[in-house]
Amino acid sequence: MRAILDIVLIVLNLYTWIVILGAILSWLVAFGVVNMRNDLVRSAWNLFLALTEPFLRPIRNFLPSTGGIDLSPIVLLLGIMLVERIIVYYVYPYVF
Repeated sequence: MRAILDIVLIVLNLYTWIVILGAILSWLVAFGVVNMRNDLVRSAWNLFLALTEPFLRPIRNFLPSTGGIDLSPIVLLLGIMLVERIIVYYVYPYVF
């Protein structure tokens, strides 16, 4: 059972990096640093949207409008950290 929890923790850690990289890519696109007409950038953008939007969209619907600042990745990262801590401190020690 601990092996399954280790896999879950690794997946949560990888998803944390995906959310961070997606947020950075969105900043780069918003400030015009990268060109969306580039096929590599567009495919990376679509990949990050496909991986993060199913979790970010409900958070965006729940949060109030902040005038152009998207706080949903921060809320998602805090939620991932909360789940990781619950697994590490409350579930992992009691599983054999």
